Amino acid sequence: MEFTARMIAQALNGTVEGDPEISVNTFAKIEEGHKGAISFLANPKYEHYIYTTDSSIVLVGLDFKPAGSVKATMVRVNDPYQALARLLAMYEQAKPAKKGIHPTAVIEGSARVGSDIYVGAYAVISENVAIGDGCSLYPHVYIGDNVKIGSNCTLYAGVKIYKECIIGNNCIVHAGAVIGADGFGFAPVDGKDYIKIQQIGNVILEDDVEIGANTCIDRATMGSTIVQRGVKLDNLVQIGHNVVIGENTVMAAQSGIAGSTKVGRNCMMGGQVGIAGHATIADGCKIGAQAGISGSIREENSAVLGSPAIDGRMYIRSFKYFVKLPDMNKKLDDLIKTVDSLKNK
Repeated sequence: MEFTARMIAQALNGTVEGDPEISVNTFAKIEEGHKGAISFLANPKYEHYIYTTDSSIVLVGLDFKPAGSVKATMVRVNDPYQALARLLAMYEQAKPAKKGIHPTAVIEGSARVGSDIYVGAYAVISENVAIGDGCSLYPHVYIGDNVKIGSNCTLYAGVKIYKECIIGNNCIVHAGAVIGADGFGFAPVDGKDYIKIQQIGNVILEDDVEIGANTCIDRATMGSTIVQRGVKLDNLVQIGHNVVIGENTVMAAQSGIAGSTKVGRNCMMGGQVGIAGHATIADGCKIGAQAGISGSIREENSAVLGSPAIDGRMYIRSFKYFVKLPDMNKKLDDLIKTVDSLKNK
């Protein structure tokens, strides 16, 4: 499958500088470019590669001014990174989709599945499940009783959706993710034993949610754990029972949110962020990698770093002193010795 620079520019509302008829059939990083590939330049740190890349086409911003000769054909667009995302989506959609139901799949008689779907080998669709049109369930997917899944969802190999959970439209759940396992609830008895608190709620994923591989989202004790529209969770993320994650929030790998915490809309979290239970995180907050959040962040659009997390600017200023602590300690020791010597005299 090949696309010319002219076709790409038309699809992206861009303009061509160079040969409009040059064609590409694959993608490559700009530093690894080769003939027949399209690359992009969004980060100025990579600009030097555009003068040496062998890619046939490079997506660049409208304001990019080359400092030297560029042999590749350039397609100018508003945002090269967004344009790349759109092209990759077009490329993926052009591939033939898997269809049909594998003979080893188990679909209970009370289940209702839509049209134009794919169900892979050894997938299990349990009692009273409802699945919308255009969904793809890859091998070894398990769908528990009474689960509802909207249209155009993709569940990759080994995904497990426990009973009663609800998945919206256009959701993607990557391999090994578990949606709706029991929340971590145990009541201590006599200081040595525990009684399990039954988790009778469910998980709701709203429309356009993407869940990374091996991520776990626990069902609510009562009510619902809710992942709202447009949320993107990376691999190996843990979401506790009764958590609510606001629209369009993104979380990087190995982050965890303890039970009953409410996260606002449009938040961004780096890798290995930990948030304690029953906290409230305001809309638009940015939480740096490995930050530990022990309580609520109530000011919208806050940026925090560190563990325990503090204001990002304060953390950076404080860190300058932290790295100087060994020298400061030595100077303090020398000062104490000097004072003691003066006292002795």
